[in-house]
Amino acid sequence: MNLDLNEEQKLIQDTAREFAQAELEPVAASLDQLDDEDLFHENLKKLAELGFMGLNIKDEYGGAEAGVVAFSVAMTEIARACASTAVTVSVNNMVCEVIQALGSKDQREKYIPRICSGEYLAGAFGLTESGAGSDPASMTTSAVRDGDSWILNGSKIFITSGSCAGVFVVWAVTDPNAPKGKGVSVFLVEPGVEGFTIGKAEKKMGQHASKTNELLFQDCRIQADALMGELNDGFRVAVAELAGGRIGIGSLALGVGLAAMDAATSYSLERIQFERKISEFQAIQWKIADRYTDLEAARLLLMNSAYLKEQGRSFAKEASMAKLFASEAANRACYDAMQILGGYGYTRDYPIERYTRDARITTIYEGTSEIQRLIIARSIINDFS
Repeated sequence: MNLDLNEEQKLIQDTAREFAQAELEPVAASLDQLDDEDLFHENLKKLAELGFMGLNIKDEYGGAEAGVVAFSVAMTEIARACASTAVTVSVNNMVCEVIQALGSKDQREKYIPRICSGEYLAGAFGLTESGAGSDPASMTTSAVRDGDSWILNGSKIFITSGSCAGVFVVWAVTDPNAPKGKGVSVFLVEPGVEGFTIGKAEKKMGQHASKTNELLFQDCRIQADALMGELNDGFRVAVAELAGGRIGIGSLALGVGLAAMDAATSYSLERIQFERKISEFQAIQWKIADRYTDLEAARLLLMNSAYLKEQGRSFAKEASMAKLFASEAANRACYDAMQILGGYGYTRDYPIERYTRDARITTIYEGTSEIQRLIIARSIINDFS
């Protein structure tokens, strides 16, 4: 088994690392504290120009055709510098992928190149609702056919990039009489349509530069050709796309965890206590050993799930395993990194405080750790059955 990256994957990893170190890392702290949307959007456009908004997208739509492994390693490098930027890149890639997989020729040609090129700063998913988070099949947003249009009513919450997205992939119930999880369809909705309002940005614990908004639909009329894929087949699509998104978020979490441990390890080589570098104490060495072992295991789980997806093989269980382990490992890494820095780690003079806040959400979005365990267990039990 060859676990090495190929030349193209190495090039993408190196390019992501160099850009992150040069452009993202120097401004990440200020983006976290100051609401500088112009700077944040400028960096998104630069990443689009480098090809990072469509890493697993065909060249004919402006993508890089680099594959899922390249996407994963790029996400990790970007997240090591700025988790807010990384989550936007991850969602953009997944929006492009779902349009590429389900969209009509016209839909693919209209929307994907605009996201890949940076003409659209972002794409967004409208799935989660206040009563349908871990249980998306309980969504109540509806779409009713009216002649050559659909009428949307309802709301979505916690939508990444809601304030700057050029297109939204929105799930809605189209057959209210169908069994739960059935009768759901997917639509492409553009901002500015009458009856569609981008709501307030949430005041979050971390990942401040990435805006997270509510979406409101009140008699929102969209054209019939806004339907994407087959009518009433949207929930299956949502489940499949969430599995792919978990590779992105797991890779993001890995990047944040590595950044935290790198900072803490460097600090341990400089901090003197009891007339010795604290890196010489076994208590510190064991934290370093355990956390880097965790993060390496996370990397291998992510590589496995990315490889399986890239090969067109079943990968949902492996993606859940990777996301579960990587997100939990990142939180452990940030916690131990803060312990290594002591009081300094709790201040904004060092980046550990930001990493810890940014890492916390990774065990929640794209499916909580509890939901990942449920998916993994069901898959294993089904194999035995």
